[in-house]
Amino acid sequence: MFPHERSLVKRLESAPFALIGVNSDVDKNLIKEKNEAAQITWRSFWNGPKGTKGPISQDFRVQGWPTLYLIDHEGVIRHRFLGSPGGEVLDKAIDALVAKARK
Repeated sequence: MFPHERSLVKRLESAPFALIGVNSDVDKNLIKEKNEAAQITWRSFWNGPKGTKGPISQDFRVQGWPTLYLIDHEGVIRHRFLGSPGGEVLDKAIDALVAKARK
């Protein structure tokens, strides 16, 4: 999903949009290296030493990776996808939320 995420960040750079990742790698020391190699420029939080069982994924009740949450400008979760819904579906949902935030 990284290529699509990079395109979203670029396309929506002046829009009311933020992409935030959660990294479930157990080895925190490798995260920066992996993020640089994958050209991840957006904020990515570490889920802790328990990996996929860490506190962020537990709080959000993540049942599989990737899980995507689309949160609107008021902080309300509007969509939850378990696995990638595909770029077209994701873009349509994000564009609708961005349009509402601009009003």
